[in-house]
Amino acid sequence: MDWIINDELGLTVGHLVGWAAASAMVVGGVIPYVPQYREIKKTQDADGFSLHVCFALLIANSLRILFWFSKRYELPLLVQSVVMNITMFLMIHLCVKVKRNNANPAMRDREFGDLDMKYFWAWTDFQSYLDFMLVVWAVGAAITYLMLSIDWFMETVGFFAVFTEAMLGAPQFLRNFKNKSTYGMSIHMVVMWTLGDMFKTVYFILRKAPNQFWICGTLQVSLDIAILLQVHIYRKNSQPRSVHRGD
Repeated sequence: MDWIINDELGLTVGHLVGWAAASAMVVGGVIPYVPQYREIKKTQDADGFSLHVCFALLIANSLRILFWFSKRYELPLLVQSVVMNITMFLMIHLCVKVKRNNANPAMRDREFGDLDMKYFWAWTDFQSYLDFMLVVWAVGAAITYLMLSIDWFMETVGFFAVFTEAMLGAPQFLRNFKNKSTYGMSIHMVVMWTLGDMFKTVYFILRKAPNQFWICGTLQVSLDIAILLQVHIYRKNSQPRSVHRGD
């Protein structure tokens, strides 16, 4: 009787641990952006955060959602992608609002409908970002429907999904390098990026996720550490730089 009870307890604990890990995967990726969101809202300055981070994550998670129709990986990873896309739109909405409030009233509006590549992903209204992603989703869904039975194509989609996410820190890294400063960037965000990506990569390995996931997860952790090194290297450069205004 005791061994039956122990087995049942072990099974229950195992389910709780699995549920907790899955829940952490769903919301863990969002948490690092909370301090950045609060900092932007408090300071009314969005110049230290690169909107290209949002672009990378929107594309990555949209591709991951499309990849699910071929690979049918774990449901928490699919839900995570949906939650992350919503979070990125919230970040974009705040940044666009803050930048419009701080902009010169005489500055011309830049919209997706203008089809001017010079201002790609530097539009001045939130609707333009939403319209662009609606086009991406429509085209992506059509291509996936036509190519779903072609394994090598869908495997490539899966690779680009996680590779794009792995490189999401690159715009922030390049911005810091260009400015020789990490002014405006939330250090708490990057620390939580790193911890979250470490957890995520271990989760991929233990749950035997497709190889693309853990390989690119390792790359993502490496980039996070590089940004943390920038925080140390540029720690004395705490003043805003005018070049921030160009993004």
